[in-house]
Amino acid sequence: MHINEVSLTGFRNLNVQNQNLSPGVNIIFGNNAQGKTNFLEAIYFCAFGRPCRARTDGELIAWNETVAQIRLETERAGITSTLDARLEVVGKKTAKYISVDFLPVKHMKDLFGRLLVVMFSPEDLRLIKAGPAERRRFMDMEICQLSPVYYSDLREYHRALKQRNALLKILQKDRSQVESLSVWDEQITNFGLRVIKTRAAFVKKISAISAEIHKNITQNAENLLMEYRPGLAPDNFAAALEKSRERDIFRGTTCEGIHTDDIEFTINAISARHFGSQGQQRTAALSAKLAEIEIIRQSTGEMPILLLDDVLSELDEHRQKFLLEQISNLQTIVTCTGTEKFPGKNFLLKMSDGRPEVV
Repeated sequence: MHINEVSLTGFRNLNVQNQNLSPGVNIIFGNNAQGKTNFLEAIYFCAFGRPCRARTDGELIAWNETVAQIRLETERAGITSTLDARLEVVGKKTAKYISVDFLPVKHMKDLFGRLLVVMFSPEDLRLIKAGPAERRRFMDMEICQLSPVYYSDLREYHRALKQRNALLKILQKDRSQVESLSVWDEQITNFGLRVIKTRAAFVKKISAISAEIHKNITQNAENLLMEYRPGLAPDNFAAALEKSRERDIFRGTTCEGIHTDDIEFTINAISARHFGSQGQQRTAALSAKLAEIEIIRQSTGEMPILLLDDVLSELDEHRQKFLLEQISNLQTIVTCTGTEKFPGKNFLLKMSDGRPEVV
């Protein structure tokens, strides 16, 4: 699939009217703070219904504006679609409206998979050395694109978790409702086990693909392994949750569950997070991100759109070359300050003060 045309108004500093894109490599270049990354964030927002950098939807609306509008014309298997996203300031809140072919998307699970996207930014190179939350986000964003059911399970788990945590704080002062924990324990266990099953299958699959990519990058010198580490063992989930009650009440929060899951990356059986060099960590992260592309292709029969946000400047020449070799058969939108690292014929857009100009 690919994006044919982009229009943006009121989105951060951008003013883009009916900008065509190539189905191949699109290079958006220019000085810093001109809107290059904002352009990618707009596309990401249409895929996931949430920002990739901003903390809230409201931060995406331009200063002194009350509305931000995104419109993408996409093409998939020869069929064109229109994807609209609108953010509007309503009092102290930000309302969000998303539609596909002018039909409102009522639930976020119905948006996932409409626009298949893989985004790779300098922050993603922290995938290995960052905390577990970064790796859980990596799992969740990818799986949600492929499974709306997973999104629903994850949302219901966190809804039950929020209610349980609220009850735990009440129980710190009044233990008369302690038996009410069983209601939320049951829901957390039910949805937690479903999430664990899906995450385990995903990590097993992406680990195998990442290992092959990693071998190619390192010329068979290193073996990469990704292993899923659930916060609670599936065969002991309910019992462990009940056993942890007193500690949870004391702390006022649920200490164990899928919200503490992690992925362990090892290179040649040694922890990449704790003992890997910066080069090894970046190679492992690159392998995992490129494996996302193959998983989407295998699952949907479509190639996703690849968003590269100033990544080449963070990679050495060998990794740059390998990455560029992988993007020849899918639409790629790249941001950078210069175009000299991109050989061949590419579609060039110079971004200046939020406006792209074809070069």
